[in-house]
Amino acid sequence: MNDELLPLAAQLSFNEDIRGRTKQASLRVIRLFQQLPRTGEATILGKQLLRSATSVAANFRAASRSRSKAEWFAKLCICVEEADETLFWLELIGDANIFTKPRLTALEKEYTEIVSILATIRKRAKAK
Repeated sequence: MNDELLPLAAQLSFNEDIRGRTKQASLRVIRLFQQLPRTGEATILGKQLLRSATSVAANFRAASRSRSKAEWFAKLCICVEEADETLFWLELIGDANIFTKPRLTALEKEYTEIVSILATIRKRAKAK
């Protein structure tokens, strides 16, 4: 393989990894949503959580197919915002005792890592 292609190959692999990770995290949120109690507040918070979590995966996928650097950057910014919003809804569901905080810990950790990864990519892209 040509040395010039190695960075591109690594980048493509990384993009696929993040696409898969955000999709799997979305699926975990969908399963969590399905287990929410049937109360008004749980339904409202759950729908917000569902929308933001699936938006992260959908917008990262869209960014991977963007037609320009500006479009890619805009989609990436949406991903960071939606991932952080997902964290907010998870925290609120725990704070409201809809689910116990330990039950949400692994999912919160995953979205904290996703926010960190995406925010780092955004910061490096902006610096260029």
